[in-house]
Amino acid sequence: MQSLLLTLAVLACPVGMGLMMVMMMMRGGRRSSNDGQATVSGVELEVAELRSEVERLKAERAQRHGHPG
Repeated sequence: MQSLLLTLAVLACPVGMGLMMVMMMMRGGRRSSNDGQATVSGVELEVAELRSEVERLKAERAQRHGHPG
């Protein structure tokens, strides 16, 4: 009985991870091609916003330290 419980405990993690992977693949298969386009443009928008924030922070830091640009 103890070896059965030990075996179940050892197998719980890999089996759970496998089930999660299968569920994620099934969920991802339901998306249409339009969702992919929306995700790409959303990522591009976020990257542009982050780049502008980095530039703003660089300018702020340069102003505090007295460096031009």
